[in-house]
Amino acid sequence: VQLQASGGGLVQAGGSLRLSCAASGRTVSRSYMAWFRQAPGKEREFVGAISRNNVNTYYADSVKGRFTISRDNAKNTVYLQMNSLKAEDTAVYFCAADFNMILSSVRLARAYDYWGQGTQVTVSS
Repeated sequence: VQLQASGGGLVQAGGSLRLSCAASGRTVSRSYMAWFRQAPGKEREFVGAISRNNVNTYYADSVKGRFTISRDNAKNTVYLQMNSLKAEDTAVYFCAADFNMILSSVRLARAYDYWGQGTQVTVSS
């Protein structure tokens, strides 16, 4: 599976961005897919995930209520809609996928087998 993340950019605090992660090589509708982010000097952190067949979504407390993860199975693409952006949301955002996920590992980067290349999100205050 190849994942291609896009949609990052520079936005003012309070603004919105939508990230996309297009998958190729395999249908991802039955995978868990997630977004992680990594700021300079910090570890990669979980942002949000969507379960197989879009049944459930999971979010980090820091983005709950502001970010929404969704998947379009027809386009084999996952999205991260980010609203009310804050300066602390500035990071490189990565999408990830895994076909053998267990629920207890959804928030763990090491549990995902496939990763996109990352897209930079910069929020100016």
